[in-house]
Amino acid sequence: MKTGVRWSSWLTLASAVGVVTLATACEPAVRAAERPAATTSFRVTFPDSLRSKPVTGRMFVVISRDSSPPPRLQAGSFVQTVPMFAVDVDSLAPGEAATIDGSTPGYPLKALSDLPPGDYFVQALLNVYTQFHRSDGHTIWAHMDQWEGQQFNTSPGNLVSDVQKVHLDPSSGWSVSLELRHEIPPIRVPPDTKWVKRVKIQSDLLTKFWGHPMYIGATVLLPEGYDEHPDVRYPVVFEQGHFGLGAPFGFSPDSQPIPAWARGMLGSLNRESGHQFYRSWTSPGFPRMIAVTFQHPTPYFDDSYAVNSANDGPYGDAIMKELIPYLESHFRMIRQPWARTLTGGSTGGWESIALQIYHPDFFDGTWTLYPDPVDFRSYDMVNIYGDSSAFVFQHGEPGGLPFAPITTWTHPERYIMRLADGQPVISVREFSQLEAVLGSHGRSGQQLNAWEAVFGPVGEDGYPKPLWDKRTGHIDHSVAAYMKEHGYDLRAYLASHWSEVGPKLEGKIHVDVGDADNFYLNLAVYRLQAFMDSTSNPHVPGTFHFGRPEKSHGWQHTTTAGILREMERRMVSQAPKGAPMGWRYR
Repeated sequence: MKTGVRWSSWLTLASAVGVVTLATACEPAVRAAERPAATTSFRVTFPDSLRSKPVTGRMFVVISRDSSPPPRLQAGSFVQTVPMFAVDVDSLAPGEAATIDGSTPGYPLKALSDLPPGDYFVQALLNVYTQFHRSDGHTIWAHMDQWEGQQFNTSPGNLVSDVQKVHLDPSSGWSVSLELRHEIPPIRVPPDTKWVKRVKIQSDLLTKFWGHPMYIGATVLLPEGYDEHPDVRYPVVFEQGHFGLGAPFGFSPDSQPIPAWARGMLGSLNRESGHQFYRSWTSPGFPRMIAVTFQHPTPYFDDSYAVNSANDGPYGDAIMKELIPYLESHFRMIRQPWARTLTGGSTGGWESIALQIYHPDFFDGTWTLYPDPVDFRSYDMVNIYGDSSAFVFQHGEPGGLPFAPITTWTHPERYIMRLADGQPVISVREFSQLEAVLGSHGRSGQQLNAWEAVFGPVGEDGYPKPLWDKRTGHIDHSVAAYMKEHGYDLRAYLASHWSEVGPKLEGKIHVDVGDADNFYLNLAVYRLQAFMDSTSNPHVPGTFHFGRPEKSHGWQHTTTAGILREMERRMVSQAPKGAPMGWRYR
């Protein structure tokens, strides 16, 4: 039974005695209902020694049965979280209290009154917002990423309290005071090594849009022999993905064994450990290329999706016109299309194929892995054009079976995540509730809000206009139409631009996904494959691999080292006569 579902009570009246007994039993309940409910509240303050000026942001109280790790580090994940409750604060002054009480929304519990009585460890946290005066005329408040990737519970500059042990019982009520006493320290950026170099630059394009200094960056993995071959230039593979400061492809000289369960999981997905990849990368005969990952967090998410957006600004231009030219001028990269390839998984999968489709003359191939929805008729399990609700499958909607239990009286939940064996684990309703608690106005830093910020229009208030109401699930089809019209539905974009783009994609599209992808991402890939199989003038079917049986999110048809060898073969076949080939040393 899902949180918030109410089941109707039922009564059986077997005799007149039963009726009298029932009536008698109800009298105390009526009188109890007339008594005022117990008050439950947390009052959170901060001293002027911590911040001397008022602060705007999102205040959280996190409740856990364990104190290690601190409660704030146990909260916020869609995979696993302890109860948390949150409220916006506007210009909260030192010494002034923010109150979280019975009316404050929470996740996974909807209200403090749902908390079972017991002893708990509680901690408060303030996610601090920055005011942005954007060039589009809107002024908004959002969290300025501190190079942590929009993680509210670890972001430098956010304020936290000590952990406090308390007894909480909704039936008797409580009033607990918490004081924010600490500021989360800056992120430690790993030092450069022989192989791994890190870059961070201020983007003029993004700074102009946001009215605030904005930064983008990259982590560069150099090939074996880079220093020993100072006159050689190298092809580049751009690996897309979520924000991170680790080396591309998990490259790690650390030979410490990984747990057996991790080895088993990687093996089932055809993936290698970071150290196994290191051994391949540095081995004789391995393709000598430069690998690059980007860092481009936005005020809404840990990643911009590498495209221009009404809400996020010109991140696509910043990457293509500022970051890549900077990298090409500071590292010995071959500046020709045949020597640039793309890859990435999940969010990075969408980015890799989007960059290839939007810039077919600049890149020469994408090896896209389990991408985010590439056809918005399968926006996970939601058809944003045809469905009326994101939360439930309704009678009359396409896609059902003759024997499916869907009538005007039954409304099965839609799910956003499942296990590889098909077991649903998180519904769209629950995920939407999580995001609504993490942040208002699309500021949760989570996936659904991120898509709205990237793909959708700006609302009248300057924040992303929601695709669906996070309380009711009702879909706004004007937002869906905007997403399609502006080219973010990649299958639809290809269909409407095929005569222009299609001839430039021959041999460049490679897509992998498991048939049991945890987020149902395989559904949109099926649609993309069907479209490409149907293309003409020219016919460009692409290469698609589907993992089965029960292959989940993260599956790829071969190891990462194997994919890079495929890229090398493509590069060599496409290199024009006289192209630099000094990089093919052993």
